[in-house]
Amino acid sequence: MRGIRIGAALTAVVTLGVMTLASGGTAVAETAVKFALDWKFEGPSAPYFVAIDKGYYKAEGLDVTVDTGPGSVAGIGRVAAGTYPLGFFDINSLVKFRDQNPDKAVKAVLMVYDRPPFAIVTTAKTGITKPKDLEGRILGAPAPDGAYAQWKAFVKENGIDASKVTIENVGFPVREPMLASGQVDAITGFSFSSYFNLQLKGVAPADIKVMLMADYGLVLYGNAVMVNPEFAAANPEVVAKFVRATIKGVQDTVKDPETAIDSVMKRNETADRAIELARLKMALKDNIATPWVLANGFGGVDPARLAASIDQIAVTYDFKARPKAEDVFTSEYLPPAGERMLAK
Repeated sequence: MRGIRIGAALTAVVTLGVMTLASGGTAVAETAVKFALDWKFEGPSAPYFVAIDKGYYKAEGLDVTVDTGPGSVAGIGRVAAGTYPLGFFDINSLVKFRDQNPDKAVKAVLMVYDRPPFAIVTTAKTGITKPKDLEGRILGAPAPDGAYAQWKAFVKENGIDASKVTIENVGFPVREPMLASGQVDAITGFSFSSYFNLQLKGVAPADIKVMLMADYGLVLYGNAVMVNPEFAAANPEVVAKFVRATIKGVQDTVKDPETAIDSVMKRNETADRAIELARLKMALKDNIATPWVLANGFGGVDPARLAASIDQIAVTYDFKARPKAEDVFTSEYLPPAGERMLAK
């Protein structure tokens, strides 16, 4: 993890920071807030760093620190424990987490991936062009992978005989190398991760085939900003300010990704700028600035679709007490839709 690890107590993650001067010359104490990403500092994380670099969080009186994370699933527990008051993780995994931990009312407050990047990725040499072609093949899937968590629903929606697909549990670091070398025929993963990771392994872009699960029957949402319930209750204005500033970072990133990527590269100097810019643009096009978002504003959800997505999760998971849409997402911290529109 990057950054300094903070203890579980909420008083440790939200503290008064350095004194700064407001526009009128009055000293204002900034509130320090720790925010956890799902993964590494890559292209899609640009909006948060843009919001830092352009002073959007500072203008709201926030001193935000962004840390890398352990994946879109595992980090939810860190938000629930209060190690991080805010984090960026998979809302479908949050639905399951809430069912398993009814006393930990973590909620999403800002939808970022209106369409999730869950995908099946393969190469041209396998001849796999549609979901049914996975029958008789080897699928490499890390057990904690957010995309693999949707496998049973993907199977159901596409009439795949799962008994004819061999699932090989592979680690995240070896997933793309194993596909590139032909040790597996396809992999599960985030589209904008696996697609560009394969290029870094020498696979030509034209030879990479991505089946986005959202194009094959899944109505699920993806990653969202979520908040610790005790923190939200004690600091509702801080949550609203974080959401408002983050939206500005998203708006700037959509408007000018070429400049936005510089904010990522400053924090990940070993990354390939061209790859990360292309990764960012792919996420913006496929997952963030979707037609629904362009029409309705960034950050919210369609309650009926969210409810339907929970029904679809039931295909992959046996609920004890199925959460409702309002249990996992709240729009109470969002500014009006007119302030959340993205450039078309």
